[in-house]
Amino acid sequence: LPVPRVGQVDLGRYSGDWFLVAHIPTSRDVGAHNAQEHYALAADGSVAITYRNRLGGFDGKRKLMTPKAYIEPGSGNAVWKVVFGWYWPFRYEYRIAHLEPDYSTVIVARSARDFLWLFSREPQMAEEDLNGYRTLAASWGYEVSRMQRVPQQWPNPVDGSTPVREGLVAPP
Repeated sequence: LPVPRVGQVDLGRYSGDWFLVAHIPTSRDVGAHNAQEHYALAADGSVAITYRNRLGGFDGKRKLMTPKAYIEPGSGNAVWKVVFGWYWPFRYEYRIAHLEPDYSTVIVARSARDFLWLFSREPQMAEEDLNGYRTLAASWGYEVSRMQRVPQQWPNPVDGSTPVREGLVAPP
């Protein structure tokens, strides 16, 4: 069975700030702490993404990535192609597989079932709720034993920094 996608995404409601609560990490975000993602609609119809984290701990190296996403036509805004880099661009599938009706939590998946991201509008999620999303991902064929909670602690216990909220837009 294919990994599902939601029927329709209102990009205006989807835009804004999200916290990465749990994931099956890529090589770029193994050991992420205080991971956040921000989405903003760009004038050309694409989505500007800003992803921030600290690698290896709350005192770890700050990481910032600013890829751009292109909506797949006919997908109800639920399937994106995210592009990293300009010279040798790397593209990956971004599939909105589950979205709560109030746009409070989203699961982003890939057809390859290799990576998975669970985002929430709030940095903390109860273990019971997280387990419910793990069960859902398992029903799609994901190896949820690979899923890791992303530590979120605000203000940051090392430097007192707070989450970046609202108005953070990636360059066009």
